[in-house]
Amino acid sequence: MKITAAITGVGSYVPDYVLTNQELETMVDTTDEWIMSRTGIKERHILKGEDQGTSVMGIKAVEQLLAKTGVAASDIDLLICATTTPDLVFPATANIISAAVGATKAFSFDMQAACSGFMYALATGSQFISTGTYKKVVVVGADKMSSIIDYTDRATCIIFGDGAGAVLLEPNTDGLGLLDQELHSDGHGEQYLHQKAGGSRRPPSAETVAKREHYVYQEGAAVFKFAVKNMADVAAQVSERNGLTADTIDWLVPHQANKRIIDATANRVGIGPEKVMLNIHRYGNTTNGTIPLCLADYEQKLRKGDNLIIAAFGGGFTWGSLYLKWAYDPKPDPSAA
Repeated sequence: MKITAAITGVGSYVPDYVLTNQELETMVDTTDEWIMSRTGIKERHILKGEDQGTSVMGIKAVEQLLAKTGVAASDIDLLICATTTPDLVFPATANIISAAVGATKAFSFDMQAACSGFMYALATGSQFISTGTYKKVVVVGADKMSSIIDYTDRATCIIFGDGAGAVLLEPNTDGLGLLDQELHSDGHGEQYLHQKAGGSRRPPSAETVAKREHYVYQEGAAVFKFAVKNMADVAAQVSERNGLTADTIDWLVPHQANKRIIDATANRVGIGPEKVMLNIHRYGNTTNGTIPLCLADYEQKLRKGDNLIIAAFGGGFTWGSLYLKWAYDPKPDPSAA
């Protein structure tokens, strides 16, 4: 029997501090109406405090995941953390998360593909399940975007927030789980979306800090145009290849970058807003956290056998889509008891 990798549980975490559009109005030249009309974002969560890195949120998400599924940390075979804002250059944030949750048997590594990272990591983790190599794989998507955002730049500071989500992948032989994927990248997109300094090409220095080169740089118009076309096209491609229509797609799970990009993707696939997972108004763009946070927020609405189309786009450029058949009905959350 063919083995597929099915999501059998989800966990999530967002920090307590909420940065509203009203507060941003006091920081940069913007308004709530301007932000909402261009992005659909009302608020975003920010991780505050000394020595608080991305791993803090990833640990919380994995701990919730394990509590909900009843899986012991020692039974995890592999943990992948998709992040653009690792705690350190090395070791991997995945190593830090694994140690903290007690996943002593797991090997772990980070994956960096900007906002497409969680989707890439989900596809990668699924290979270890479908080949029979592993039985339990945890995929984390987590970012502390506030650590690389210039809060004097209204073009970027209104967009991003902090958060994390995690999923458990396990083998399935009933035709559920990840059934198809289409992943792409094009390094020519570097010039439009990048961080200028902090890597080996331009290491940190007094000069790079003074020039504010350790923040997200984005040419919004070029990124928007490329994202609208490619994210929408690849979602439609995967849907059509699998014979899925507006009637048979139960949920579109889009990367939460911009409400207008999400709407364009839904229109291209031909589905209405009632089938689109949307939480950008609450969290903003959490980069690798967006898709697992959507799955966590909508978990109680999902049903076994539901057809999900996941689509994402990120710096690189990177983009792609996955076809996933949901593997379980809602169940009580023991961690909430």
